[in-house]
Amino acid sequence: MQKVISTDKAPAAIGPYSQAIEVNGMVYTSGVIPVDPQTGNIPEGVEAQAEQAFKNLCNLVEASGSRVENIIKTTVFIKEMNDFAKINEIYMKHFKEPFPSRSCVEVARLPKDVLLEIEAIAFK
Repeated sequence: MQKVISTDKAPAAIGPYSQAIEVNGMVYTSGVIPVDPQTGNIPEGVEAQAEQAFKNLCNLVEASGSRVENIIKTTVFIKEMNDFAKINEIYMKHFKEPFPSRSCVEVARLPKDVLLEIEAIAFK
């Protein structure tokens, strides 16, 4: 049985998808971008965007009834691979050891022309 997860503490879906879905105690998030859910603003610069995106992701996972520590896999989509080290610094502020497994992929373009997007899988 699927359960739709949604929260106003993360950006609303901008298409025909759910913010997250829970199935059998596992939470699968959609990609989360660095939009301030209260104002709709997108911060300037990759560090500020990473902070906002990770904050949004953490809020979404917590809204599911899970915890950030229960995230087991992330996928990070970045606009510029040269920002990898900067994004890693912000990533380590939000995730502690043992770190989730992760993929990081450079992409040509992201929604709203943001610099990164992150998705996760967590258990409850």
